[in-house]
Amino acid sequence: MSPQFDLMVIGAGMAGIGAANKCASQGWSVAIVDELPYGGTCALRGCDPKKILRRGAEIIDAARLMRGKGIDADGLAINWGDLMAHKHGFTDPAPRKAEDGLAGNGVATLHGPTRFVDRNRIEVDGRPYDATRFLIASGARPRPLDFPGQEHLVDSTGFMDLKALPERILFVGGGFVSFEFAHLVARAGGRPVIIDRGPRPLKGFDPDLVELLITRGATAGVEVRRSTTIKRIDKTLTGYQVELERSGTLETGEYDLVVHGAGRIPELSRLGLDTAGVAWGERGVTVTGDLRSATNPAVYAAGDSADTPGMPLTPVAVIEGKVAASNMLKNATTVPDYTGIPTAVFTIPELVRVGLLEHEARASGLDLEVRYTDTSGWYSNYRTGETTAASKILVDRATDQIVGAHLLGPEYGELINTFGMAMKLGLTTRQLKSTTAAYPTVGSDLGSML
Repeated sequence: MSPQFDLMVIGAGMAGIGAANKCASQGWSVAIVDELPYGGTCALRGCDPKKILRRGAEIIDAARLMRGKGIDADGLAINWGDLMAHKHGFTDPAPRKAEDGLAGNGVATLHGPTRFVDRNRIEVDGRPYDATRFLIASGARPRPLDFPGQEHLVDSTGFMDLKALPERILFVGGGFVSFEFAHLVARAGGRPVIIDRGPRPLKGFDPDLVELLITRGATAGVEVRRSTTIKRIDKTLTGYQVELERSGTLETGEYDLVVHGAGRIPELSRLGLDTAGVAWGERGVTVTGDLRSATNPAVYAAGDSADTPGMPLTPVAVIEGKVAASNMLKNATTVPDYTGIPTAVFTIPELVRVGLLEHEARASGLDLEVRYTDTSGWYSNYRTGETTAASKILVDRATDQIVGAHLLGPEYGELINTFGMAMKLGLTTRQLKSTTAAYPTVGSDLGSML
């Protein structure tokens, strides 16, 4: 007889772990399974280790900005091996901590490849398990690419496990992964090149601020080639020969490493969802607003696994995991609230956003006011030597509420959270400007941006 659970969670990332613990705390019998170490992309292969590596680049860049202003940066360099060891000090213990925490809450922890064999049954490494409900939170994988030599690319996981950092690195795709890693590589002494097939990379961010970031990155050694596609990769004795097509012209370059940064898709193809009657596609499991499968009421999905309006971000996955768990426990139909959730590209300086882009706000018919400010000369940036910083705040004149905020500058990844909170709570710009911040801090710049 197969083991029977109230809930089986597929995927031990942040969404799955949170949902499993929540349901177990209410007395449900819960199991969770993952083929990879517990913790998910964010803790082990994404957000957290990436920002640990970025710390080295921050220090190098900060010292360079203060050259001639009291800091002698000569001889300062990143020791890649030591920096990687520092990263492993965080990531290596994480799976055990996650699994022990789940087990301590009474969650059965399973390992192995998983697939549905019926509407209410899965197999884990060939062994069957039954459950009343399932939550699919299996994350994402790099988008398949189709050109000769694509097997030579390494993904973000491979990049963050490099024992040594090559000098000539080509990043394929103009998104988060490519920009963040390229900015790190440039400060570590490498020569990064980003190629993007379109005319504008980082399409999810304000185009004016993206252009400022590209210019700033170029001064640090980050080259961005637009309207460029990869045609083929050939292995050579010294690295890789890459043929590119740039605005209709073929060109060839030699690189030591080629990194896949061309997006990700839900990791669903091996789960046997068709057997369970679960409709799904390239954007994830087809769900109703309350995160339940549109075709199998026993199945819910969250994070990258769900086709929802939410951005592919860890905080969004966590919210969806909590909402899915609550809906299952209460037999409710709550819909996640995505208002005021920021997103960031942790380049140097960082580029952040919350709410609508300018073209989206104009298309919505709002009586829009755009408050753009070059903040590069403000005290907060003069103090650090930063030469590139700006803000663009989108305000609905009818309500005096913020509908979008876009920032480029040091520590603006923290400041954007205040804008997100204002949008979540419906605060007006007058209310925000009436607050008093500690001074001098970056937070005290908020009133002047408005």
